[in-house]
Parts: sequence; C-alpha cells; structure tokens
Amino acid sequence: MTLPLMPKATAVWLIENTKLTFEQIGAFCGMHPLEVQGIADGEVAVGIVGQDPVSSGQLAAGSIAKCEADPAARLEMNPKALQHLSPKGKGTRYTPVARRQDKPDAIAWLIKYHPELTEANIIKLIGTTKNTIRAVRERSHWNISNIKPKDPVLLGLCKQVELDDMVARVRIKGASNA
Repeated sequence: MTLPLMPKATAVWLIENTKLTFEQIGAFCGMHPLEVQGIADGEVAVGIVGQDPVSSGQLAAGSIAKCEADPAARLEMNPKALQHLSPKGKGTRYTPVARRQDKPDAIAWLIKYHPELTEANIIKLIGTTKNTIRAVRERSHWNISNIKPKDPVLLGLCKQVELDDMVARVRIKGASNA
C-alpha cells in the first residue's frame, strides 16, 4: 500500500480533526496503533503540524465519514493521488569513489567468463560506460597492465542474483535466436 505524503503530519491532522480509531489511522499512515496513540497523547510527533489529506487530494471527505461510522472500515487513498505517489523506479547506481577503480577488473572478468554478455548487459550490471568496456575488450585501456579479472559480485559492484539473472536471460535469448 502506498503511504500518504508526510504520514506523521497526516496522522496528527486525522487525530485532531476526526473520530477515527487509532487502528484506522495507523493502517492508513503506515504506523502501529500504539504510535498513533502516542501522537494523540502528545508523546510522539511533538511540534509536527498536521497536514490535511483531504485538501491535498490524498483522501476523500466521504471516506472519512464512512470510516467514522464503521470502525471496521479502512481509509483508502484517492486513486488520483496514487498516480502521483507511486514509488519511482531505480535510478542510476552510485558507486563510491573507492570502488570505481574496480570496474575495469569486473569488466575483464565478465568478458572472460561470460562473453555472451553484450555491452548493454555489462552497463546494466555494473554501471559503466561503453568506452570503458571497449577499451578493456580491445586492451587499449590506460591502465591495462594493472587490470586483473575479478568477480564483480566479490567487488560489490552487483549482486549474484542480478548476474545469474542477466546471464540466464542472455542465454535464453541466444537459444531462441539460434
């Protein structure tokens, strides 16, 4: 379930302005009912200004009235708000500066042990550039004398599951093209 923007501020507003149960507010805001009770008692979220989920379009006023009448009912996020609150996909992977010199070693390992992987597959796995892959493959990399093939999983540049999945997909695709 997608949580509302600023769940604690939303919980504060719901506690102050509605007759909803702690369970209903907790289920909507992704909190434990005891945490919601702590907010109501003034022990948790002190100083947080409540945010109205109705005016922000995250919740319909009719659903609050329905849930106030029936303690077993649950609040549901407005479908229009769900479009804007859906979690974003993964962005580009950040590699710490200390790990960046390991990428050519990982590329050399992938080229040696999985030659069926394309440049695009290697880019997705370890987050490198086509120029670096080409330079390692053609042995024209500026640091080629120090590049030793090392497993990218052991270097921490990708996960074993990702590597296995990528290799399996490439082999299946290669088998279907043959």
